[in-house]
Amino acid sequence: MNSTTNLPLRRRGLLASGALAALLATVGLPACADSRLVQVDVVDRDDGQVLHVWRDHGRPVVAGRPGARYAVRLANTTGQRVLAVVAIDGVNVISGETAGVGQRGYVLEPWQRAEITGWRKSDSEVAAFEFTALPDSYAARTGRPNDVGVIGVAVFREAPQVALSAAPPVMPRPRIDGMAKAAQEPGDARDAAGEVARSAAPAMRAAPQPSERLGTGHGERETSVARTTTFDRATAQPEQTVAIRYDSLDNLVAAGIVPPPHVATTSPRPFPADPSPGYVPDPPRR
Repeated sequence: MNSTTNLPLRRRGLLASGALAALLATVGLPACADSRLVQVDVVDRDDGQVLHVWRDHGRPVVAGRPGARYAVRLANTTGQRVLAVVAIDGVNVISGETAGVGQRGYVLEPWQRAEITGWRKSDSEVAAFEFTALPDSYAARTGRPNDVGVIGVAVFREAPQVALSAAPPVMPRPRIDGMAKAAQEPGDARDAAGEVARSAAPAMRAAPQPSERLGTGHGERETSVARTTTFDRATAQPEQTVAIRYDSLDNLVAAGIVPPPHVATTSPRPFPADPSPGYVPDPPRR
């Protein structure tokens, strides 16, 4: 698929729109400080809130609500295009393959923000991400339950475009605002971010008992229009890799990752509205 023998390998990809958000005006985190090219958040689509990030030995963890729809929000914090390969439970969200960093992903324009809301089914539809019991997750239902419970994002910068005399003239790319693009790249390297690490902390006395782990289900179909684009990676390996684990709040509390709810230390009272028996008190002194 090379356009000439001297040009980098270019692959076809998808341009996604639909529920994707508009461009970012400002950025809160400097990309140069910690190589954060893309800010990644998990959003509860039912209430619009970004899920709070807890830390388990320094690793980010979020608590999902069983049955809730969610999105992976990507924000490009740079002034150039980047490619984000997104995997849920060790599965590529565009192709459905067992995830590897060399696979298809979403291309973000400079400073762009986009919300990835589901498993891509076609150029016009996705199946919504929703938190569900592990056996009902898409990964488990397709025979791949080992990596359920993690969201992975691998980010690549775009290679500089070099003008060569032998190359055909480059046609101007149409202006596309408020959209993300998906590009296909070669390679079969396994994404290390797909590994799920469970905390070994003992359950706290006041914590709820752990229940079945959460996974990501194959929800209802939603409209999300997409088309192809091209992207030449600057490096063979990602310059940023994000792994966000998730589970139910009860399970995270039971594992000692999230503090248990406050438990009263005083003895309960049968009639809390009634004070101890007494009589009319004296008035204040003059």
